[in-house]
Amino acid sequence: MKSRRKSIPVLLVSVLTLTLALAGCSDSPTTTAPTADQKKDPPKEAVKPTGGGGQGTTPPAQITEFKESPYFQGKGLPALNTRLPTDYKVSNEIPANQMKYEIGTYGGNLRTVTSVVDWDADVFVMDNEPLLNTPGILGDEITGNILKDYKVSDDQKEFTFSMRKGLKWSNGQPVTTEDVRFTVEDFLNNPELTPIYPVWLRGGGVAEGAPLKLDVIDDFTFKLTFDRPYGGILIRFAIQGWRGYTELIKPAHYLKQFHKKYTPMEKLEPIIKDAGFQPGEWANLFNDKDITNWKLNQKKALGFPVLYPWIQTKHTDSVTTYERNPYYFKVDPAGNQLPYIDTIQSSLVQDIEMVGLKTIAGEVDFSRESAALIKMPLYKENEKNGYKANLASMHVTPTDVFLNQTYDDANWQKVVQDVRFRKALNLALNRKEIISTIYYGFAKPGTIEDNTFDLAQANQLLDDMGMKKGPDGKRLGLNGKTFTIPFEVGAQAPDIVPLTQLIVEMWKQLGLDVTMKTIDQKLWNTKNTDNQLQASMIWTHTPLWYMGDWGLGQWAPAWNDWKTSGGKKGKEPPENVKKFYSLIDQAAAAKPDDAKKLIEQVKSELKDNMYYFVHIADVKQPIIVNAKLHNIPSDAAFAIATNFSGEQFFFGK
Repeated sequence: MKSRRKSIPVLLVSVLTLTLALAGCSDSPTTTAPTADQKKDPPKEAVKPTGGGGQGTTPPAQITEFKESPYFQGKGLPALNTRLPTDYKVSNEIPANQMKYEIGTYGGNLRTVTSVVDWDADVFVMDNEPLLNTPGILGDEITGNILKDYKVSDDQKEFTFSMRKGLKWSNGQPVTTEDVRFTVEDFLNNPELTPIYPVWLRGGGVAEGAPLKLDVIDDFTFKLTFDRPYGGILIRFAIQGWRGYTELIKPAHYLKQFHKKYTPMEKLEPIIKDAGFQPGEWANLFNDKDITNWKLNQKKALGFPVLYPWIQTKHTDSVTTYERNPYYFKVDPAGNQLPYIDTIQSSLVQDIEMVGLKTIAGEVDFSRESAALIKMPLYKENEKNGYKANLASMHVTPTDVFLNQTYDDANWQKVVQDVRFRKALNLALNRKEIISTIYYGFAKPGTIEDNTFDLAQANQLLDDMGMKKGPDGKRLGLNGKTFTIPFEVGAQAPDIVPLTQLIVEMWKQLGLDVTMKTIDQKLWNTKNTDNQLQASMIWTHTPLWYMGDWGLGQWAPAWNDWKTSGGKKGKEPPENVKKFYSLIDQAAAAKPDDAKKLIEQVKSELKDNMYYFVHIADVKQPIIVNAKLHNIPSDAAFAIATNFSGEQFFFGK
């Protein structure tokens, strides 16, 4: 490991400074030249798209002429101006200071790659559409997206939303407040379909809050009312948790055929049987047929009405194909219906190494999720194959370290719940070595917790706790037996396993018995849910103030169950943890300006109590893009924000 640390950073620095000639891609996309009108620069006020919604925004200049992709010629579709909503949206996914927007040309096939069955994270983020939007996923501004606009009452309890008139599902059916009413009344408020009402849709986003109340005002206007102030609902609709419009708007015209309120059980029973469910299990049938945003990559999404830029049209064991949505609601400032790219092909390969091989061979047009910083020198060396390897900031701290304070073992709890123990371990984390060894200099020490590296002070804290060393030099727990920290990690990201190995060695320097085992990702999820992991590593969204996860389900699952169930499950936490939870809840309920101030208090509590270890920050992530691909945000943007602007990508010459 030491020799690698000396050689790879030098290579990386050298290749990053080279100016490489970019060869053409072997699979050149078919593009259509823009019309004379397209070539002209749009009026100045239209160049900066605003999204047509959200308080504090300026509506875009009215577009009088619309254009579509030649891909639709001869397909028997209605005229474009009848397919677009009257309240179309001018795309605004990336702030102007993070991308110089170009009016694109139509055509081409975007190739992605994944090693996970029924899942392609890059396609998911490019396709998923939230109810509202925050440009650049920054949380600085909230504008319209699927919903056109919103108004908020002074007490932050009532939210009135305007829908886009003329918005249509991918099968041409209209989208109206009937879809909202169906989702709230017949899905969310139906205990057979929703046995546990989502906490985030309760007043204030807390378990004690009442479920939202819906008032349908007309075909395109509805109001949501909460029993307590909930300004934070807007950012939750826009980005938090990568939610999509399917949380509040489902295609009622399609799903009613699987709902017993609208279809008699005698008609449902044959469908239930064909789907493999037991007689009477209509709720299981409905949930199987309801393709939420999280299922958009799955084969069962074929034929389901959606509002995404691309629709899944073919699914084999090796390739999933998506085609442009003829009813997509966004246009560019020149009136061209988006997306520019006609099709996406997602290839499934056997493992992450195969992903890397296809990438460096130039067989992938876009890759972010599976791109690894450790492979950056290799990516740069092979840019001659027709792609560019860029670096941007990660939206997570990717390798936070967790000790489960509620693992069901009395001796373990006595030790890890003592803040002195956690502070000792933090003092033993050599961030300089972590950054140089694992991240090759493309990261910084974390900004939330103390970054001091001091083994002497760490050992003193353990001595003060009474954790004496046995004859073998290993520290004993408070029960007089060797105290073991058993890491169990998955391979959810390429840096998790090597960094855990490094931290194991660092903590062994304190005389602690530290072990590590790599387990299957599915098993990792199960053990974490069942409170069976003692020590592990995974990311949290600390760079995104609005996400609010703070690792609650990792460093104290039983306490978190108590929190999310309103005290009905799990175990009651101590007062300092309750205070931490309360601050998080207050931030989630508050409007953005107030929430950001509360998040600073959350960070302060985390610093004092060291609930988990956020040891690095500002980590860079590679983005591999076809050299001909345009409208790629700058390195000032979050890497994942690039995906959010996928409908704006186009192939140039």
